Amino acid sequence: MKGFLRAAGYGLIGGLILTFLFKWIESSTGEKVYTFLLNVDYIPVIGDIAFPEWVEVVFHLVVSVAVAIGFHLMYRLKPSWKKRAITICAVGSIIIGIALFPTTALSDRTPELTDGLSFVYWLLGHAIFGAVLGIFFRFEK
Repeated sequence: MKGFLRAAGYGLIGGLILTFLFKWIESSTGEKVYTFLLNVDYIPVIGDIAFPEWVEVVFHLVVSVAVAIGFHLMYRLKPSWKKRAITICAVGSIIIGIALFPTTALSDRTPELTDGLSFVYWLLGHAIFGAVLGIFFRFEK
């Protein structure tokens, strides 16, 4: 149980870093990566509700915690990956980012599917999120 709570904490920290990073990128460049991060337009029923920004951030943090717990479960199943935790978590997070990017086509508020710069920022942010998780997993005792 202690490991799951630590992983949840890692997810919260990584998720907050990603949140602030994307908010900064969007405010600096105009690329809608923060808007996309918080977007739930494409989810049935939920997408019809106009949530305040803080609630959308909470949704994102719940997903971040779930991802971190998923990586924790991988570690529990194969403890030898700890030596490569940074790479595994970064690559895994990039894969998640690639899988999610096409959902941008489902909203008018998010970047265009063909927006290469947003895609690069999106993947870079997810790589950083994963690396943060990996650093925590790699160096935990």
